[in-house]
Amino acid sequence: MTNATAAAPSPPGGSETQTASAGAESDVRQFVIFVCGNEVFGVDMAPVQEIIRVPEVVRVPLGPDTLLGLANLRGKVLPIISLRRLFGFDERDNDDASRALVIDLGQPLGFVVDRVSSVVAVEPEQIEDVTGLSTTVNTEMLSGLLKNVGGFEMVMVMDFRRLIGQELTEIDQLEVGALANAASLGQEADTEGEEPDTTQDELQLVSFQVAEQEYAIPIEHTQEIVQLPEHIVKVPRTASHVLGLMNLRNRLLPLVSLRCLLELPPRTADEHSRIVVVSLGAIRVGLVMDSVNEVLRVPTSAVEAMPALLAMSGELQEITEICRLGEGGKRLVSIISVRNLFRHSSIQEALDSVTRMQESDALEHADSNEQSDDEEQVVVFRLDKEEFGVPIASVQEIVRVPDELTHVPKAPAFVEGVINLRGSVLPVIDQRRRLGLPAVDHNDRQRIMVFLLDGVRIGFIVDFVAEVLKIPQAAIEPAPHLSAEQAQLINRVANMQQQQRLIQLLDPTHLIAHEQRQELASLADSPEAIVSDA
Repeated sequence: MTNATAAAPSPPGGSETQTASAGAESDVRQFVIFVCGNEVFGVDMAPVQEIIRVPEVVRVPLGPDTLLGLANLRGKVLPIISLRRLFGFDERDNDDASRALVIDLGQPLGFVVDRVSSVVAVEPEQIEDVTGLSTTVNTEMLSGLLKNVGGFEMVMVMDFRRLIGQELTEIDQLEVGALANAASLGQEADTEGEEPDTTQDELQLVSFQVAEQEYAIPIEHTQEIVQLPEHIVKVPRTASHVLGLMNLRNRLLPLVSLRCLLELPPRTADEHSRIVVVSLGAIRVGLVMDSVNEVLRVPTSAVEAMPALLAMSGELQEITEICRLGEGGKRLVSIISVRNLFRHSSIQEALDSVTRMQESDALEHADSNEQSDDEEQVVVFRLDKEEFGVPIASVQEIVRVPDELTHVPKAPAFVEGVINLRGSVLPVIDQRRRLGLPAVDHNDRQRIMVFLLDGVRIGFIVDFVAEVLKIPQAAIEPAPHLSAEQAQLINRVANMQQQQRLIQLLDPTHLIAHEQRQELASLADSPEAIVSDA
């Protein structure tokens, strides 16, 4: 950086009066001095809300390259931006000296700098313009130059609003775009069919993993969750993220890789990969995920619109909202708009391909449609090496198993423990123990399936939840009668011959005896069962 040659500005015309001298103290301004790369910068203290350590972030697909991700700052979603990337400096890992300047530019934004040097008071005569300044940083991003402050001979004053205006579009336009997007979402909700329930204070979401990030889709748009087929029909001349078509109960389903759609690194599918079948009216698309996590019940107070900075205009705006979960809201889940997803041109092309293929075989599909109601929808889970199923309507929700269950004194022997589920005590039973299977240590894949039995909510631990499956009635048959208890609990079997699967169908009303439910009800009401949030 070369020194500026501009002269200090002359004092205002007229005599130097006592009033001017008295007002000089009020002209003193405070600046935060920070270092980025080999350059020293300053920013006016007024819009700086706070200076924090660089937080953990959740990466945002299709966001600006300068955006490191989103962080949770005391319950608010905070976009974190790399100044090194904005300036085109070499990348480097953050260290103990790295800080994020939280600056209010119509919305709070966090700017990562290498280190913060000091906060200094600057006299007016120490501030110069940037005329003639030659530096590695574009002078259009600067609002002035500080001389001999904070131990530095020259400090460049950043104009962050202009910086963001150049790199990420004008903040004002982003805010208008965000408002317009929110308005259009409201209109879409009104046209979904039924009137929106303005009294509803809870959302139900299906959450899943893609590239180690968590996303969710409203459960009303989630038809089922299935495993990847062995054979996928490729569709010529389609985008790379359209994997092809699969036959799902005699209906063609286009498959889309969410990784590719969100421009995330490719990954070979494995046994954890799942297809989430999403629908909008009669239209269906299968989204290929790395894995499916759980069914979430999220209070609307934990959901907020995507920050204005990220409400980018364009053909596709998949992520419209973010919800904050867990202690302190550290777990961020991006909510995908199915309506916006279906507007993508490549998905439209895939749907058009399905239409053409269906029209060529209309009679066959007409027959299959007549039989489509003759099915049962079940949640399939595994215990040891066996698959079990329960009617989807009987499952209230599916949640993670906490690190520790609270053991309550004098609780029934069949109770593994209790957890606090949004303020209510939930007794938890190990389904392995219930069915006489060997016990295993708790692990990340296990889930708690929550049922409502005689007005009592009870959770059952399973090894993992595999999928939501529609089973033709023709594949369901009575289970062999091996014992009186087994005949009540497992009275039917789904024999999926083509898939070589045998799914034992449980009757939820017999998951636990009536007299035991009374013990669980008293346990939930017991003051000894009060536990901290799971």
